[in-house]
Amino acid sequence: MFDRPLKILLVSSEVVPFAKTGGLADVAGSLPKALATVGNDNLGNDVRVAMPHYKGIEKATYRMDFPVFFNSRAETAIIRESTIEAYYQGEHRIIPVYLVDNHHYFYRDGMYMFPDEAERFTFFCRAVLEMLPRLNWQPDIIHCNDWQTGPIPFFLKVRYAQDPFYNRMATVFTIHNLQYQGNFPKETLKLLGVGEEYFTPELLEFYGTVSYMKMGILYADVINTVSKTYAAEIQRPELGERMDGLLRKRSHDLYGIVNGINYHEFNPKTDPRIHRNYDHESIENKKENKYALQKEMNLPVRDVPVLGMISRLVDQKGLDLIAQIADRLLSHDVQFVVLGSGDRRYENMFRDIHNRYPEKAGVYIGFNAILAQRIYAGADMFLMPSRFEPCGLGQLIAMRYGTIPIVRATGGLADTVHDFNPATGSGNGFVFSEYEGDALYHAIQRALSLYTEHPHEWKMLIKRAMELDFSWARSAVEYLQLYQEALSRHLARAKTA
Repeated sequence: MFDRPLKILLVSSEVVPFAKTGGLADVAGSLPKALATVGNDNLGNDVRVAMPHYKGIEKATYRMDFPVFFNSRAETAIIRESTIEAYYQGEHRIIPVYLVDNHHYFYRDGMYMFPDEAERFTFFCRAVLEMLPRLNWQPDIIHCNDWQTGPIPFFLKVRYAQDPFYNRMATVFTIHNLQYQGNFPKETLKLLGVGEEYFTPELLEFYGTVSYMKMGILYADVINTVSKTYAAEIQRPELGERMDGLLRKRSHDLYGIVNGINYHEFNPKTDPRIHRNYDHESIENKKENKYALQKEMNLPVRDVPVLGMISRLVDQKGLDLIAQIADRLLSHDVQFVVLGSGDRRYENMFRDIHNRYPEKAGVYIGFNAILAQRIYAGADMFLMPSRFEPCGLGQLIAMRYGTIPIVRATGGLADTVHDFNPATGSGNGFVFSEYEGDALYHAIQRALSLYTEHPHEWKMLIKRAMELDFSWARSAVEYLQLYQEALSRHLARAKTA
């Protein structure tokens, strides 16, 4: 694919195992491992990661410090270093992780939702760029993720464009969720070190604000989202979050790559968190995990279909559809297990369902990583009726564990789950399109019918789902192709500038 390994810096506001609020951290922690171990003749690439050093992160050693000048003053950036490890075909690679520390900005309880977000992440982006010559390391690609890193492509095109150390660095900007945009008052221009001439609809202005998401979209060499369908959806007004016009203008630079999952961590054959290990050749052992899950959730231990759901409890996830069909669904001989937290009204909704159906609905409000694995392994079906879903990891993990997804055809769900066709036996789940409770209910009915009336076909469906490849190795190859495209476009634009 390439004549040499690439130097890649992945920049993210959160990275597993150091800090996590959502799927972004999983991607930022897993993709570098795959990138470090794939490439030309498996030589691997020089992959490094940059993130903030939040309060509570341990085991990071001091590397350097230096002043960052912005907003008419200097703030000290302390660079600490840790590592993540990658294993591939017997090879072991160490990936450096650079943590940008500043007590004022990052030594806080929590990671986001502070009144000075613009200042915090402007500082972070500037510090990342100022760190590179001090490391004496020039990445070919800076891979930015979500609005917190949006200033990096802007700074490279505006502030550092004439600096020979920086001017060959190409940028990729990944949109993980367009809903979260980082929109700030006009005064934010001062933090960025530019004047009011940049406050126009053609540049940084976005409905009276300065948008860090727009900054990344506008100035990156290449843009991508975390599924092909979501890349198309956000170019339409319904899901474009008022940026659909800009995204249509850059449609020739916009790609979609489905996220992967870590096949070492999510492996029912070796997972120590589940009750009984199994694989696609020993599917019959999966049922023991169902019985153990029923005990753990205080449900009667019976061989009935168990539907699982692991989710942030927010509007995006289609929980109003669950509310519409809960009584009809639980009138059947089924059980329903839910794990999640979020909006209080949805937490109370699921508590109410449990109170009304204590022998059919098991509900855990909160976060419990071990219970999550036991739901993936123990449930028969997995519900994701999302209003929109940029990629989704739950359906990928569920299929890895032979738990059949029931999803709405949106974003990454549409790209990864294909409707079961009883005539041909093709498909790996059950899919509905209309955002209606009835549509979800009928999809569940089809799944229950196959489960109860055609057990052999159901077993074949489980096996097919478990044999699919949604590993990061597959996605990493697509990202390497995207990086090559970004480099080509960046160098071509530099020649014509």
